[in-house]
Parts: sequence; structure tokens; C-alpha cells
Amino acid sequence: MSIQHSEAIYQKAAKIKLFAMDVDGILSDGQIIYDANGVETKAFFVQDGLGLQLLRQAGVTLAIITGRTSPMVERRAKELGVAHLIQGRDDKFVALQTLADKLGLSLSECAYMGDDLPDLKAVREAGFGVSVPNGCVQTQAVADFVTTKTGGRGAVREICELILQAQGKFDDLVATFG
Repeated sequence: MSIQHSEAIYQKAAKIKLFAMDVDGILSDGQIIYDANGVETKAFFVQDGLGLQLLRQAGVTLAIITGRTSPMVERRAKELGVAHLIQGRDDKFVALQTLADKLGLSLSECAYMGDDLPDLKAVREAGFGVSVPNGCVQTQAVADFVTTKTGGRGAVREICELILQAQGKFDDLVATFG
């Protein structure tokens, strides 16, 4: 069963060859937790991970562009087969544009998913800009699409499935699971 979206959303999603996203507030719920020894932890939603793996299997290149630097993000990116991990970058649009140029893609072939002010320009300028309901109002306002699920709780999976549906690949991928 798939959710129906507007034709304009499907047209944007059908063109996507690069899916780039922020981490805190997108792949995680945005919390930064420190234990008594000052060790930082993050939680990642397993269904988001499977959505990213399906997107990668369908031929979409994955990228993470984050303002922070974290060994946990590096580990998760490696587990998911994220081809491009860009950490410690607050200039997310510049990082997205540079990556698109390196890959020979136009911005219309790039999706960017973010939730806060550092993501604003990348969300606005990407061919398919996405935000989440727990994102700041300014980023939501410039997004082509705001997910129904929140960051760290299925929002990434929602967008992965939407892109796969728009590209006509979703049903075949689901069928591989029996």
C-alpha cells in the first residue's frame, strides 16, 4: 500500500539521482545525549536505514551533510552504504552544490532533507527540498514537501518510499521481501 501525493511532488521526486540529508533532527530525533563520562550517543531509526538501503539499491546516490562531526554518524553512514559523508559543514548548500558538481548532476536531480536554519538554503535550492514537522518553521516554509513523520522516527523512510514510488521502483523492491 502506498500513499498518494500530488503530481508535482512525484515529478520532482522522479528526477532524483542524489539524496542528501542532515543528521540531527532528520536521521536522529535531534537529541544529543551525554553519559556521565561525557560520551555522546545518538539513536537511529532502523526503518529509516532500510529505506536508505532500498534507495541505494535503486541507484540513487546517498549523502549526509552535517554541521557536527561524529564517529557515530560515520559508523551509521558506513553501515548504510552512504557514498558521501560530509561532516563539520554549516554551509550545507555550498556542500550540496559542490557535491552535485562533482557528480555531474544539476540541482534538479538532487533532494535535500533538513530541519533547521543551516539547512534552509539547501532545502530551498534542491530540486526536491524536504523538511519535517519537527523542523523550524522557516525551513518547512521553503520545502517542497514536509513529511508526516518526524525526524528520527520514520521521516527518512517516508521520503525514500516516495522517491521510489515516483521512479516506479517501489513495488518491485517490496516484492523482493516475499
